[in-house]
Amino acid sequence: MPKFPRLCKGFLILPLFVLLLACETEQATDTLIGAQGNTRATETTILANAQVRKELNLSDQTDFDDASRGLIATPTSLRIPGPEGSPVWDMPSYDFIQGDAPDTVNPSLWRQATLNNNHGLFEVTDGVYQLRGFDLSNMTIIEGQTGWIIVDPLTSKETAAAAIAFAREHLGNEPVSAVIFTHSHIDHFGGVLSVLDAGKNIEIFAPAGFMEEATSENVIAGSTMSRRSMYMYGSQLEHSEKGHIGSGLGKGPAFGSPGIAEPTHIIDTTGESILIDGVEFIFQNAAGSEAPAELTFYLPKLKAFCGAEVVSRNMHNLYTLRGAKVRDARKWSHYINEAIELFPDTEVYFASHHWPLWGNEEIVDFLKKQRDMYRYIHDQTLRLAANGHTPREIADLLEMPDALRSSFSNRGYYGTLKHNAKAVYQMYFGWYDGNPANLDPLPAQMSAERYVVMMGGSDAIMSQARADFAKGEYRWVAELLNHLVFAEPDNEAAKDLLAQTYDQMAYMAESGPWRDVYLTGALELRQGAPTEGVDLSNAIDLIDETPVDQFFEAMAVMLNGPKADGKTFVLNINFTDLNENYVLELENSVLHQRKGRLSSDADATIHITHPLFVTMLTGGAGASDILFSDDISIEGSKVGLVRFLALLDQPPTSFNIVTP
Repeated sequence: MPKFPRLCKGFLILPLFVLLLACETEQATDTLIGAQGNTRATETTILANAQVRKELNLSDQTDFDDASRGLIATPTSLRIPGPEGSPVWDMPSYDFIQGDAPDTVNPSLWRQATLNNNHGLFEVTDGVYQLRGFDLSNMTIIEGQTGWIIVDPLTSKETAAAAIAFAREHLGNEPVSAVIFTHSHIDHFGGVLSVLDAGKNIEIFAPAGFMEEATSENVIAGSTMSRRSMYMYGSQLEHSEKGHIGSGLGKGPAFGSPGIAEPTHIIDTTGESILIDGVEFIFQNAAGSEAPAELTFYLPKLKAFCGAEVVSRNMHNLYTLRGAKVRDARKWSHYINEAIELFPDTEVYFASHHWPLWGNEEIVDFLKKQRDMYRYIHDQTLRLAANGHTPREIADLLEMPDALRSSFSNRGYYGTLKHNAKAVYQMYFGWYDGNPANLDPLPAQMSAERYVVMMGGSDAIMSQARADFAKGEYRWVAELLNHLVFAEPDNEAAKDLLAQTYDQMAYMAESGPWRDVYLTGALELRQGAPTEGVDLSNAIDLIDETPVDQFFEAMAVMLNGPKADGKTFVLNINFTDLNENYVLELENSVLHQRKGRLSSDADATIHITHPLFVTMLTGGAGASDILFSDDISIEGSKVGLVRFLALLDQPPTSFNIVTP
């Protein structure tokens, strides 16, 4: 059965979704169906994957040549230990990805996973190096006049330290002269504390809005995102031919200790030229593309373009399956076109993920196809919507033209055409498809119970499901059995057949996240949902920098409205070390906050340091332990304060997804 990290204990849990992926698994074995209980590939699945081989030129070696080009050295065994000894990064666990794709993996996804297995230190061009395969993302080193300019220092202190140590082993013990964060996702800044030289004032460049976006993402909706991310990244799955093989964008997130550092320079103007340690950079502000805060840059002397994550060697997410705000496909496409026009002489392309590309003609072709991929999804989704088609219909109708579909860099290894089309629809029209039947439908369990009765009961449904499974109609079988499982969550036969169905859908999926979602669903149908969550103490360096008001926003969404009905409470919070005051006001079952002068009408006033406050929020100590400790001063009603805190729901670190 799976093992999971310790549950956080405190009156407020601040979830950061990446950290939840540190779950360890201990898999049961089964002599018939495989280590995770996953079934063998059926004839339908084998034929579907064989068709992929026919449609794509999988023997094309161009990407493999590019992915290995410039290799300087590969680590003997890239297994990076964490604070407690268990690995935070484990490249050897992917060593099974060799040769032809097995029947249980889409051969196109297997190709991408094989390419993403290339790891080590690479020379991109004169004075530009990349460390790939030390984390989900790449760390780039650019030689300056006095030291190294580090671009995107990975997710955690552990992986960043290992990467830069390996670089120094082969390139020399150079100091770090500057750091660039290309965007606000944690795998591009979390390891920064391991690359900063102690006592040195190092310039740090980041896009406009970086600190707010980097620290606040996932805070308010974090507990839900955390749970869903376990599905998206397959954190409960073993690494095997029947399990997780990678995310398409890379192998997977690192599970170490993230931190952050305040930028010293903010990039907010496209075309801005800045000399960094003797190297000229021309920046593009690409806010609201793949990340809310993002930049790309061009090195004119080297004719080298860093596309950050605005472009990558796969279709990216307009909507990410862990749950996040929908991204604007039209704006995204615009930024890529702008980059083509800004940097027409580019001879070298590299980015925050995957491998580089060389040659102006090849790079322009790649950028145009990435540009047109996002614009095509945008325009054609709206065209089909204008003809009355719903999101589900559009997802089934939409196909890429041959010129875009045939490019491996446009394949749906991470994002997919189907869920990205739905994202465009959602951005413009929201969740409602216009059909009155979908305006106020019954909750899933209630409708499932009625469907089961209407269809003649569980025996009849199982008989039909088995027949349709044998025909390979997995999408329909999943829909059918989902009703039965929600109506009868203890029906083991239904759950087992649904799990087998998800296995087959995973084996055919070209998207790494879709594969992980299906396999995680199958695993939890067989073994149940995890019961515990994650210890956030490893993220203290990041949480310390999170704006205080974001914590209070998280508290507001934890307020149990029905329990708070008719209650009022005013709480003053004085941060004695920050010289900042906040007032929380409960009224009309809503929790408001304001910064400034303390209220004279407060029911209670807390005088507390910011570190102690963070300790309480992240579960380092229980609320009652802190409230009655000598390190906090409380004026007013302690009893009232405890009653107020009792109105805040403890968000579960786990909840059911594939069962009610």
